[in-house]
Order: sequence, then structure tokens, then C-alpha cells
Amino acid sequence: MAYVITEDCTACGTCIDECPVEAISEGDIYKIDPDVCTDCGACADVCPVEAIHPA
Repeated sequence: MAYVITEDCTACGTCIDECPVEAISEGDIYKIDPDVCTDCGACADVCPVEAIHPA
């Protein structure tokens, strides 16, 4: 199950460096590619606004 980034995302960039498989892409609200995400949860652990959750 991949993680998703909700509209609460502030595009701070904290999650990008934590993703070991580079599944997160930048934008107004960041997005996680479900085909690349390995469900490790590293991004969710560092999100300061808790905008990343399991899908």
C-alpha cells in the first residue's frame, strides 16, 4: 500500500530527501508515485504537518 500526500501539504520539501526510492515529486502539493513507493513510511515520519498517510 503506497502512501499519499493530502492537501495539508505545505510543499516544504522535508519528505523528498527522506524517500529512498525517489517516489515523491514536487508541485503545489507534492505527490507520491504509488508504483514506486515501497511503503517504508520514512516520508510520513518527517512530515511536519502530518500530511502523509497510508493510502
